Amino acid sequence: MEMNLAAKFKAWAGLAPLKQWFQVDPDRLAEILKEARSRLPTTEVLLIGKPQAGKSSIIRALTGADPNIIGQGFRPHTTHTQRYQFPTADLPLLTFTDTVGLGETAADTTAIVEELDQLLTDSQKAQIIILTIKVNDFATDRLYQIAHHLKEKQPRIPILLALTCLHELYPANVVDHPPYPPELAQVQTALDSIQNQFAPLSSTAIPLDFTLDEDGFTPVFYGLEALGSSLEAALPDAEAKVIHDLLQQTDRGDQLGSLYRQVGRRYIAPFAVIAATLAAVPLPFATMPVLIAVQMTMVVLLGQLYGQTLSPSQAGGILTTIGGGFIARLVGQQLVKFIPGFGLILSASWSAAYTWALGEAACVYFGDLMGGKTPDPDRIRQVLDETFVQAQQELRQWTTTAVKKPE
Repeated sequence: MEMNLAAKFKAWAGLAPLKQWFQVDPDRLAEILKEARSRLPTTEVLLIGKPQAGKSSIIRALTGADPNIIGQGFRPHTTHTQRYQFPTADLPLLTFTDTVGLGETAADTTAIVEELDQLLTDSQKAQIIILTIKVNDFATDRLYQIAHHLKEKQPRIPILLALTCLHELYPANVVDHPPYPPELAQVQTALDSIQNQFAPLSSTAIPLDFTLDEDGFTPVFYGLEALGSSLEAALPDAEAKVIHDLLQQTDRGDQLGSLYRQVGRRYIAPFAVIAATLAAVPLPFATMPVLIAVQMTMVVLLGQLYGQTLSPSQAGGILTTIGGGFIARLVGQQLVKFIPGFGLILSASWSAAYTWALGEAACVYFGDLMGGKTPDPDRIRQVLDETFVQAQQELRQWTTTAVKKPE
């Protein structure tokens, strides 16, 4: 075994220069990303509700993404739906499909149901429906009709009832959220009424109030833990763990000083989850191209955040610049996989931590460019190394529970 490992390492040590390694053929990159997508435990979330019912706020809470980015990220999908894929369309962990209105006539309702039914039937990914209703909206007959028809056609897909905008029913003397769940009489009466109406469709109703910082309510995402727990309970294990990990990692964004890096970290987190997920395969070197493709995609996305439009080869060049001994570290990470059991988890932890560190270093790189400065390689590598050590410590625990050993 030692001779095999030594031979593999020697072969990798003799690779062409790093810059050539990252000159990825676009067609090959597309193939790699397609393969990676097929492995990802992506959850498709169908959001059904009236405009202003809080659907975008649910996306913001689950992803940590900025409201403007979410709005710009939605793309028309069918006649009556639009779609937002997080963090990117190339490597989505969450795909949100939103209904564009609920239809003004019976014919519209029928057309919407047919479209949604076809979308749910065609997909091979884990799926969940979230009915989003403002707690003070009792004109919900059309929403019920749509959900009822979908339940008949797709009984296997769980439905969650998200009851939103609770603060609109708070008494005048209540200026902040009460302990969760709320026990204010007026709010509870409304919750009970809507829940009773929709009981034939869903046994899970979650009171939510997702606001903005300037609204003055604490916490901003009131009920997020309950929503996360309900999603985890309704989804298969792999997809449930992704939801759990994303909600755990979004807390890190609060520790940033720079606005752009705050936003950047919200997108680094899901790529760290992706890297850990794809690294958990038993065959060494099998995920090497996939991991590189994930990290290149992350750099392209972060570049867009800082106003830089990058090709895959340019992203690879930046990874070479900021990563130092990138290939050597990747090879070391792959060889760890030969250690039974523990080595597999260590590999996932390493992949997540190093992907996070590369994302942090990329933010520093792009931040220097935005400020009109020449990126400082020493400072970037210092950020990379320090973040890697910190991320390893923080991510080791959640990757140990998030990544299952293959059976």
